[in-house]
Order: sequence, then C-alpha cells, then structure tokens
Amino acid sequence: MTSTYSAAGVDIDAGDLAVQLMKEHLKKARRPEVVGDIGGFAGLFDVSALKKFNRPLLATSTDGVGTKTEIARQLGKYDTIGEDLVAMVVDDLVVCGAEPLFMTDYIAVGKVFPERIAEIVSGIARGCAKAGTALVGGETAEHPGLLAEDEFDIAGAATGAVDYENLLGAEKVKAGDVIIAMPASGIHANGFSLVRHILKTKNLNLNNTPQNFAKTLGEVLLTPTEIYSLDCLALINGLKKDLHAFTHITGGGIADNTARVIPAGLKAVYDRSTWALPLEMLYLAQIGGVPEDDMERTWNCGIGMAAILAPESADLAIRSLAARGMKAWVAGVIKTELTGNSAGTGSAALEATYQPR
Repeated sequence: MTSTYSAAGVDIDAGDLAVQLMKEHLKKARRPEVVGDIGGFAGLFDVSALKKFNRPLLATSTDGVGTKTEIARQLGKYDTIGEDLVAMVVDDLVVCGAEPLFMTDYIAVGKVFPERIAEIVSGIARGCAKAGTALVGGETAEHPGLLAEDEFDIAGAATGAVDYENLLGAEKVKAGDVIIAMPASGIHANGFSLVRHILKTKNLNLNNTPQNFAKTLGEVLLTPTEIYSLDCLALINGLKKDLHAFTHITGGGIADNTARVIPAGLKAVYDRSTWALPLEMLYLAQIGGVPEDDMERTWNCGIGMAAILAPESADLAIRSLAARGMKAWVAGVIKTELTGNSAGTGSAALEATYQPR
C-alpha cells in the first residue's frame, strides 16, 4: 500500500489555492517599510526610521480570538474574526505607547478549505489597513487527526516601536487624572465561552432577531472588535506628556485590566452612570442569569479602550477623538487609595449604576 501526504489528510494543492486566493487581499495590508513580497521564508521590514528615536524599543504582542471562531463556523462567516485578531494584538501594543508596525498570522485547520482561509485573511488584511499595520507573513497549518475537518483556530503576533522616553504606563499615572473611555463595538473577542454556554443552555438561535435588535443575534455577536490604535496614536501625538496610560479592556473586564496600569497607592474609579450596557450584553446577562460581578470580569461591558490623562486635557482628548469619528467621555477618575493591596499595585473599581437603555 502506497502512503502519500494526501492519504494522511494533507492537501498541498488546496493550500496553494488558498495562497493564490488571499494574494489580492494582502495588497491592502502594506507599509512603505516592507521589503519584498509575502511568500518568502521571512517577512522583512526596514527599521531605519527608528534612528529618530533616542532609545528605540520594540514591543511585541501575541493573541487569538478565543472561541468566537465557533460562532463564525456556525454562521459560515469568517472575515470579521480576522479583524478581531488584528485588534487583539495591535491594541495591546499601543497601550505602552508603541506604534504597531507589522504582524504575522497563524491559522490551524483540520482541513484546508481555500475559500475559508482566504476569507479569514481578507479580514486580517482589512484590520491591518485600519490599524496602519503591515501584514508581512503567516502560516496555515493543516492538522488532520488533531482537529476535525471543520475545526480551526487563529492567532497572530505583532511588533511595534516606541521611544523609551515616551513609554506609557503606571509610572506616569497620578491622583486626579481622569479616565477617558472609548466605546466597544460589541463583545469583541473575549468571554465567548460564557456566550456559547448561554446560547447552548438557553437554546438560542443565532439566526433569530431578539426584541429591539436591529440584526440577528449571530450578526451582532460577530461584530468585529473595534481597532483603536490610530485613535490612540493621535492622542499620543496631540496630548504629549499629559497622556499617562491606556488600558485595553479585554479578558478580565474593566477593573482588572485598568488595575494593570495603576500604581500602588492609587485607585481607578469608574462611574457606571456615565454609560449604558450594550444591548447584547444586557440581553445575554438577563436571559442567562449572569451576575453583574461575573459579567464585569468576563465582558468589556461597553468600554473597549480607556485613556488616563491629566484633567486639563480631558476636553481636548474628547474633541480630538470626536474629530476622528470616535465617541469618548469622562468615565472615571484616579484617586488616592488609603489601604494598599497584597499585590503591591494599584486597584480599580466600578461604582454607581449603569444608565438605563
């Protein structure tokens, strides 16, 4: 009996077709610093522009989109999770003040379906264009026997650059600083295990349109994650030293992610009354019986990114973001915390009650 790669479940021809189908999309995700075309053994990026920095630092981030891929699989729509992937990696970079420069992706599949791969990559390319980031390479790995034919997962890694003297973070946050919130576009790409648990236990149909929804439940859940990197870079350039930190609201929710950029002795306090819970989160929490504290440690609850800055620059920040089409508002303040915590860091909390819808 002859043993071949195809008999083992790997289809080289399908992989080659997937590459051909994605090439047109990749043209959207370039920067002038990219050297050569995708398809080589490594992606090349000219970093000579970093000479302008006094002490250039490279920043790197790796992430995925979790089990949101299962919602995409059930609905047969794959491009939006590509945008999710870009958002998850580049917006972690910009938190420290870094400009995202380039990224790579990794797609693991049980079986290569060329059109599906191309659709995912089209979303990645679209997301890179929104973020001003280059897609310089990627890998599609076929794993027969490890993944079922219809199963897949995606991940990505991005690299950015920042001058050491312009690093943002807890060291710059002060008592009296204000928190400027930027709204989430939806659940984004965290907490989908809870979403899927509610869908299953409550027998919810993704193709149904719940009351007060403008789209089907599935369409709402697949709304791509907002990409904030260019908005954040605009704030960095506009506010200069008055901008102290960003926090990307991902897994762990608002309080846990904000506490990561708060120094010991300080506490970030959000005022829930300044915004309303997104409709889909309110719907899922009510129908699934999700306690508020659990919801707030699982979903973003309506805030995708927050900037911490000097109070005298709050109006300028909000106006600058509005001019870019990004709504923003003062959602909280940094206070002195009289009692420390065992971690030796600052803390964060949410107070008051969400606005009614």
